[in-house]
Amino acid sequence: MAEAAKQARPEFRNIGIAQIARYRLPWAGKVSILHRISGALLFLLLPFVLYLFEQSITSELSFAKFSEFVSGGFVKLVLLALIWGYLHHFCAGIRYLLLDMHVGVQKPASRQSAIAVLVISLLLTAIFGLKLFGVF
Repeated sequence: MAEAAKQARPEFRNIGIAQIARYRLPWAGKVSILHRISGALLFLLLPFVLYLFEQSITSELSFAKFSEFVSGGFVKLVLLALIWGYLHHFCAGIRYLLLDMHVGVQKPASRQSAIAVLVISLLLTAIFGLKLFGVF
């Protein structure tokens, strides 16, 4: 009797490389992966950000060079990626702090907070991006 019940239980295994494309990750998992990517992005581009900051505050001439450098389209896209990275990392970090305090750990609340992190960080990125590209 015990062996029949043991055989009826499902067996879970790690997914293989061929199954990755079909695997549906939950929203919390997507937020977690993006949190890691945004953290790595911020860390790796920290020298670039410090260089830009140094150039902007050294003198009026260096600020003029900085303004000219930042006016390029590719640099604005890099800055937009940095803005997204910071905002997503910040919003997800607040979510993880709340989860550490056992707020919203139930499955529905966790799903809603993960979606909220994605929506809020993308909306804020869009607003800052519009300002960066001179729309307002």
